[in-house]
Amino acid sequence: MAEAVVVFDFDRTIIDGDSDRWVVTQMGLTQLFEELRPTLSWNSLMDRMMLELHSQGKTPSDIAECLHKAPIHPRIVAAIKSAHTLGCDLRIISDANQFFIEKILEHHDLLGCFSQIDTNRTVIDEEKRLRIFPYHDLSSPHDCNLCPLNMCKAWSLTKPAIAAESGRRRFIYLEMEVEITAQL
Repeated sequence: MAEAVVVFDFDRTIIDGDSDRWVVTQMGLTQLFEELRPTLSWNSLMDRMMLELHSQGKTPSDIAECLHKAPIHPRIVAAIKSAHTLGCDLRIISDANQFFIEKILEHHDLLGCFSQIDTNRTVIDEEKRLRIFPYHDLSSPHDCNLCPLNMCKAWSLTKPAIAAESGRRRFIYLEMEVEITAQL
């Protein structure tokens, strides 16, 4: 059993920025994104951006190629690999999405370092379009007034925290958006 459970956020913690905004900006969707932002929830907005990319002939492979260029500090890569080698149980809880996280981690040979990734779900549909769905079912909200409806990080964090306590392991949570951590 690992002596420490280390839980990371993804955006602005593992990568130097926001993966959603990276794709929107790098793939030329900023104007449409800003026009639609007041009218859609974040997940619906990002799903709509994927529809737009698909309509422009962009494939999930094109999106993955864009994600490979997302900024990540070499010391973060080294730290994750070192923690994994030392036997830490590494996990991610993020409001990003499965496809974006996995493609960035794969590119840096980090995906296998993580035992669990809790994030918004993705699927490539029959039309070969990347679809983005919320982590939580929006029809049954999580009752947390700090988090967006699509994902409650506090709820997700209780799982590894309880597991760490029951096994008397250390629990470390790394996130740049610290307002959520105060509620644990």
